[in-house]
Amino acid sequence: MSRALQPDVLPVPFPIAGELDLHTFRPEDLDELIPAYLAECAARHLRDVRIVHGKGTGRLRLRVHALLRSSPFVRTYRLGDARSGSWGATVVTLR
Repeated sequence: MSRALQPDVLPVPFPIAGELDLHTFRPEDLDELIPAYLAECAARHLRDVRIVHGKGTGRLRLRVHALLRSSPFVRTYRLGDARSGSWGATVVTLR
């Protein structure tokens, strides 16, 4: 069976609802995933997005913030507060 037809590599529908939990993604996917997700949120006129990156060592958070800084869709971003994930999540306001 070719790799393209194997069930573990078929595309999975992903809801676009303003929250992206990165726990289910590989770090190497972020450079493509986050810009595409933000573009889709902007196309759906979602103004606020929450990206859950976890607390961990902080490397994932730093990568997320670097991608947000370079995104044409992002107006502002900040770490979450006590109700939105604290420093384990980033709250983004889109343009």
